[in-house]
Amino acid sequence: MKRKSPDAATPLTLAVVVGLFACGQVRAQDAAPDAAASTPETRLDALQRQINRQTQRIDELRRDLGEQTQGLAQLQAALNEEILANARARGAPVPALVPSLSLGVAHAQPQESPRAEQVAQAPPQPSASTAEPEPVGQAPGSQSRPPEVAQIFDQPGALTPAGKFVLEPSLQYGYTANDRVVLVGYTVIPAILIGLIDVRQVKTTTAVATLTGRYGLSNRAELELKVPYGYASGDTVSREIFTGSAFDRVFNADGRGLGDVEMTARYQFNRGGPDKAFYVGWLRYKSRTGTDIFEVVTDCVTRCVANATGTGLPLELPMGSGFNALQPGVTWLYPSDPVVFFGSFSYLYNFERKNVSRTVLGGQEEPLGDVKAGDIWGFNLGLGLALNEKASISLGYDQSMVGKTTQNGEDVPGSVRTTLGTLLLGGTYRFNDKVSLNVALGAGVTRDTPDLTFTTRVPITF
Repeated sequence: MKRKSPDAATPLTLAVVVGLFACGQVRAQDAAPDAAASTPETRLDALQRQINRQTQRIDELRRDLGEQTQGLAQLQAALNEEILANARARGAPVPALVPSLSLGVAHAQPQESPRAEQVAQAPPQPSASTAEPEPVGQAPGSQSRPPEVAQIFDQPGALTPAGKFVLEPSLQYGYTANDRVVLVGYTVIPAILIGLIDVRQVKTTTAVATLTGRYGLSNRAELELKVPYGYASGDTVSREIFTGSAFDRVFNADGRGLGDVEMTARYQFNRGGPDKAFYVGWLRYKSRTGTDIFEVVTDCVTRCVANATGTGLPLELPMGSGFNALQPGVTWLYPSDPVVFFGSFSYLYNFERKNVSRTVLGGQEEPLGDVKAGDIWGFNLGLGLALNEKASISLGYDQSMVGKTTQNGEDVPGSVRTTLGTLLLGGTYRFNDKVSLNVALGAGVTRDTPDLTFTTRVPITF
C-alpha cells in the first residue's frame, strides 16, 4: 500500500481544526447569557430580596409575640388576684405572687436580626415558667369567691363552692337577766310614794342546737336550710303585789322543741378581689314551725280559780316567734391586706296574723284579733384578721331596731321600739380542708339584749 504524504494530510487536519473552533465559538455564544446572569450585582439583588422577605417575617413574629405577651399579662393579673383570694380564704398569709409570665417568652424575642434559615428552622420557644399555658385571651378558671373570715354573725360571708355541700352543726347558749320596777300608787311630793312597788327580776337561759346545710349551686349562688331545736328556762322573781309579803315569789317556766325552720338563698353580684369589695345578696324566709306564744297556756292576767293573783306569764316558754317572716339583705366584704372588712344590712318583715287568740289557764280562749309583730331593721360591721394559715379572728358589732307590735291596726299598749346591740368576738381554727371549728362570744350593750351569747359551729365540707 502506498502511504500518504504529509502534504496530503495537512488540508484535512486544518479542516477538522477549523470545524472544532467554529463549534466552540457557537457554544461560547450560547453560554454568554448564563454567564451574564451570574454577575456579582445580580447575586446581591437576589440576596437583598431574600433578606427583605425574612425581615418581614420577623416583624410578623414580633407582632404575634407582642399580642401573646399582652394576653399573658392579663392572665397573670387574674392569677395573682386568685392567689390573694385563696390565701385569705384559708386564713393564710399572703404568699409571693406569680412572677411575670411575659418573662418566659421574652427570651424568644430576637435580639438581633438572625439569618433567614435560623428564623425558618427555630421558632420562639417558651421557657419553663410558661409551660402548658391556657389559651391566650381566656381567663383561667376562677371561683372569685369572697374570702372566708371567722363567722360571728348569723349570715356567713363566703359562699359554698359549686357542687359542694356543707353540713354545719352548731350550739348556742344565751343568758338574759332583766330587772323590772313598777310603781303602783301616787306621789305627794317628789321622792315620797303612797302605794306599792312591784319589783321583778326575770332570768332566762336558752340553749339552741341547730343543724344547717348549705349547697353551692354555682360559684356565685348557694341555698341554705336551717333546722333549730331549742330549750329555754325562765325564772321570774317578784313579791306578791297588793299584799304585805316579805318573801320573794319565784315563777318558773320552761320549754323545749323544734324552732322556726329557715331557708336562705344567696347570690354574689360581682367579681371582687384584692382591694375590691364583694357584694352578696340574700333572701331569708323564716317559718313558724316552733311553738309560739299564742299556742302555749298563759297564766291568768286577772284573778281566776287556778291562780288567785295572776301573772300574765306563759306557763311554757315558746320556741318560735309565731310569725312568718321574709328578710332581704346584702353582705359586703372588702379585702385589704392583712385584714378583711365585712358587714351587712337587712330588713325583716313579719307577716300579720288574722284572728289570733291565746289560751289562758283553765282552757279559756281569749281572742286578740289581728296581730302583727314589729319589723326589724338590722346592720352589722366587723373585721377579720388571719393569724396564720389555720387560725383567724373576727371582731364585730351587730344592731337590730325592732318596731312596735300592732293589734287590730293599733299599737299594743306598752309596746315600744327596742334597740338590740351586741359586741362580738370570734375565732376559727381550720383542722384540714374539710373541717373547721368556729366560736363566737357576744356581749349585750343594751338592756333588752341578751347579756351573754356563746356559739360554737363545726362546718364540715363534703
